[in-house]
Amino acid sequence: MKTIIHLQNVEKQFADQVVIPPFSLEIIGGEFLTLLGPSGCGKTTLLRMIAGFEQPSSGEIFLDGKPIKDVPAYKRDMNLVFQHYALFPHMSVEDNILFGLKMKKVPSAEQKRRLDEVLTLTHLTELRKRKPAQLSGGQQQRVAIARAVINNPKVLLLDEPLGALDYQLRKNLQLELKNLQKNLGITFIYVTHDQEEAMSMSDRIAVMNRGVIEQLGTPQEIYLRPSSLFVAKFIGENNIFSQENSHLAVRPEKIKVYKKDANPELHQKTGEIVDVVFLGSLQKVFIRLDGSEETIVLAHENSEATHAWQAGERVGIGWALQDEVKLP
Repeated sequence: MKTIIHLQNVEKQFADQVVIPPFSLEIIGGEFLTLLGPSGCGKTTLLRMIAGFEQPSSGEIFLDGKPIKDVPAYKRDMNLVFQHYALFPHMSVEDNILFGLKMKKVPSAEQKRRLDEVLTLTHLTELRKRKPAQLSGGQQQRVAIARAVINNPKVLLLDEPLGALDYQLRKNLQLELKNLQKNLGITFIYVTHDQEEAMSMSDRIAVMNRGVIEQLGTPQEIYLRPSSLFVAKFIGENNIFSQENSHLAVRPEKIKVYKKDANPELHQKTGEIVDVVFLGSLQKVFIRLDGSEETIVLAHENSEATHAWQAGERVGIGWALQDEVKLP
C-alpha cells in the first residue's frame, strides 16, 4: 500500500512552548484516518500543518513523495472542510460547488460532468438550485463536502465537520461520509473528539494526548487492546484495576456477575450493587467493591431470562483472562 502523506520528525512550538513534540507518521493512500483526542490535544494543529495553514517548527511533510512544507496551502493538492460551512449565501448549491472549478478555468463540459457526478454522490441533485438559507444544516454540510471533492484532491481534510449537527443527523451523515470516501477512493484525514464517530467511520485511528500519538491502530485494536492507560480510559467505558506497578483494564461487557453464593470459584472480586440503569437492549450494573471506594460498571443484554439485579444485592464478579488488558 502506497504512502500518500509522510510526516517526518514534525514538531510544532508556539512561543517556545512545545505543542507537538517531534514525531513521524505515514498515512496510506485511500484510507480513512481519524485524529481523535480531547480538546487541546494538538489534533487540529496537526491537521492545519498538513493543510498548510500552520508551519511546522521543524521536520518535513511529504505529499505523494514530494516535500510540501514550504508549499502554500492553495497549491497543495488537498481540500479542507470545516465545522462551519462557509458557503456563499447569494449562490445556488451548484454555483457554490462549482466555485473552485470556475476559478481554475476548468472547461464547461468538464465542470458539468463533475458536478452531475458529485451531486449524485452527495444526494444533492434535487437541491441544486436552492440557496444555502433554504437548506438544513446537514444539507449545507453536504454542499461543503461536495465543493471540496469536486476538485479531485489527493487528500480531504475534515475538521470536526459534523460537530454542529444534532445527534441523529450526525449518525446519518457518518454513514454517508464513509460511503462517499469508499466510492471516491480519496484519502480522508478526519479530526474529532467523538469516540463513537471515530470508531464507526475509520480504517485507522490515531489517539492523541498532549501532542503525542498514544496509539495508532484499527478501531478494533484500540478498543480491545489499548496500549496505554490514557487510551484505555478515553476510548469507551473501562474498568481499571490497580496492580503493583501497572493496571488491568476490563471492558464492562466482559465482566460476569453472579449471586454471591452461586459459584464461589468464579468470583474474582465481591461487592454490593449500588445502581442499575436500564438502557433499552442493555442493562448497566454499578458495583462498589469490598474494601474499596472503587465502583465498577458492567453491561449485559436485557432479555426475559436476564436476572433483574437490584441495588443493595451482594454479588461476585469475574472475567476470562483473555479479556483483561495489562497496561503500563
